[in-house]
Amino acid sequence: MPEEDLVELKFRLYDGSDIGPFRYSPASTVAMLKERIVAEWPKDKRITPKAANDVKLISAGKILENNKTVAQCKMPFGELPNGVITMHAVVQPSLAKAKTGNPLTFQGSLYSRPAHIESYAQLLF
Repeated sequence: MPEEDLVELKFRLYDGSDIGPFRYSPASTVAMLKERIVAEWPKDKRITPKAANDVKLISAGKILENNKTVAQCKMPFGELPNGVITMHAVVQPSLAKAKTGNPLTFQGSLYSRPAHIESYAQLLF
């Protein structure tokens, strides 16, 4: 595949740091990107994905589906020559593993219910 056909992507993490940029074939799937993200995830981060299914990729405000290709995910407008496309990588543990009884808590991650909501809920019931 000619070098100019490759798409350059980087992945923005929750703390503003990036993984990449890397060059991908337009035929690469979102699932392949997620595998690379898990493999390249910095070891010093507080929140880390355990598997590719724990990662959600967001591009142009849309969550990308695993079976879509890079070519299908590219923005239809404003392509920059020699530009790098930034996708947001969000860690969201799968719900089957993370169920703890509290719908807003994911195994000690940043998704926890604030105390004032608990107090408000007690007033209602």
